[in-house]
Amino acid sequence: MSARICDLFGIKYPVIQGGMAWVATAELAAAVSNAGGLGIVAAGGAPADVVREEIRKCKKLTDKPFGVNVMLMSPFAADIMQVVVEEKPAVIATGAGNPGKYIPALKEAGIKICPVVSSVALARKMEKDGADAVVAEGTESGGHIGELTTMVLVPQVVDAVSIPVIAAGGIADKRGMIASFALGAEGIQVGTRFICSEECIAHENYKQAVIKAKDRDAVVTGRLNGAPVRALKNSLTKEYDRLEKAGASKDEIEQLGVGGLRRAFQEGDTKTGSLMAGQSAAMVTKIESCADIIKSYFEGTEEILEAIAKKSEVE
Repeated sequence: MSARICDLFGIKYPVIQGGMAWVATAELAAAVSNAGGLGIVAAGGAPADVVREEIRKCKKLTDKPFGVNVMLMSPFAADIMQVVVEEKPAVIATGAGNPGKYIPALKEAGIKICPVVSSVALARKMEKDGADAVVAEGTESGGHIGELTTMVLVPQVVDAVSIPVIAAGGIADKRGMIASFALGAEGIQVGTRFICSEECIAHENYKQAVIKAKDRDAVVTGRLNGAPVRALKNSLTKEYDRLEKAGASKDEIEQLGVGGLRRAFQEGDTKTGSLMAGQSAAMVTKIESCADIIKSYFEGTEEILEAIAKKSEVE
């Protein structure tokens, strides 16, 4: 079921690491790739020269395939795409927009294209434009999100396109992975779980906030201004809610979040920092190596599948 993804990206396991701004550094991407998955360096809002540095650092840390995630709403997106074409990582992932105009140059450079989509329409458009695979990301995910859940989005995208579909959003363990495959996905994207990896250089306070999170702690702000973001609730998310309900302007609300993710990631500010994480945070209970995290998705899957088969036979 996962052979197409593994063959496409040249990886051992059909596990793609989420392109989390600030969090997905060269260190994390290389560790995931070295463990047999596909590590992703996130460009986030960084300028092109910083992204080039991260790509080159990742090349020194791994000889395995890895990718780069480009947030298309970044003011540096065009320059970063040029850097990607020059540096030639194995894969380019995109989010927050349509990468169609960049696809011809990426294909000419031999780079596999895997956009993140939150709708069937965009998935179809990406296949038509030449994408090699798509990540169907449900609203359970952390960071910028769409409206549809993973459970309903993935099968609809699978039915709509012929290229491989990677499921994302709320996939914290082997049960989520098996469910994703049952929905028709051929791989999974994991983000929040990798925040709590040994190789992730996020501040310890950030990691502990994820570990301590309860089932209702990953909340969404920004729905009213059309830019929903999921993060762990704290003073910052409460202030977002207050401003939105008070009818503050979009600019005023966006200004509140400037530097928020950096404060959480680098400084460990869990009160006014943006602790971006998905709903699966409540299922993350410890810090492990990337290799052990990936391994945990596959160990014991046979027993789960056998139990499902036996239950079906009885019914």
